Amino acid sequence: MKKILFLVVVLFYSTKSIAQETSFFSNTDIFLKKYVQAKKVNYEAIKKDPKTLEDLVKQIATFSLSNDPKVNKAFFINAYNIVMINAIVEKYPIKSPMDITGVFDKTKYTVAGTKLTLNDIENKMIREKYKDARIHFVLVCGANGCPPITNFAYTPENLEHQLEQQTKLAINNPDFIKVNVKSKKVEISQIFEWYKEDFISTKSSYIDFLNKYKSEPIPANFKVAFYTYDWSLNKH
Repeated sequence: MKKILFLVVVLFYSTKSIAQETSFFSNTDIFLKKYVQAKKVNYEAIKKDPKTLEDLVKQIATFSLSNDPKVNKAFFINAYNIVMINAIVEKYPIKSPMDITGVFDKTKYTVAGTKLTLNDIENKMIREKYKDARIHFVLVCGANGCPPITNFAYTPENLEHQLEQQTKLAINNPDFIKVNVKSKKVEISQIFEWYKEDFISTKSSYIDFLNKYKSEPIPANFKVAFYTYDWSLNKH
């Protein structure tokens, strides 16, 4: 009898957890499809009707982490992007996320029951745990210098494809990776400079990383430079 009761309890919480996960990813997808147009966020519209965002923030706060790393990885990616949008909406109208004092490193948000800064989500919960350079092309800090935000949620079942797709799109975007054949130079985002260890090693270079995804490979002898990051708000 005790064994049956234990199995019933396990099944109940397992079903509850799956329902919670499905709800979060589904609600995030609906929200992004409504408020992201042309790879920009309609902060003004969200500010006028913030309930959907507020509900998502509550889901992020109470989300129960899974035993499945893909679920957690997808959750934290979406959580970062939604928390960032919420931080901007709370202070909107602004011209840049940098107008919000301490938005990345001081203000703590409740994420899966733990108080975390945006930097904590990115560095401790994602970069440190998954060691996947592709996350830099899906985490969106609210600025035009970031790879563009998508109008869909990242989901556990599609995450690998989505990470590959967004990385390829970013690296083949001539506004993000600026290749000058005449001067034999490639200008890349400061993201590559700030997170250098994620992209290169003693045996590889920035060009090696880029060429994994570039449709037209960059010659190994091209010089690499970093262009200035654009911190203006990615508003629609």
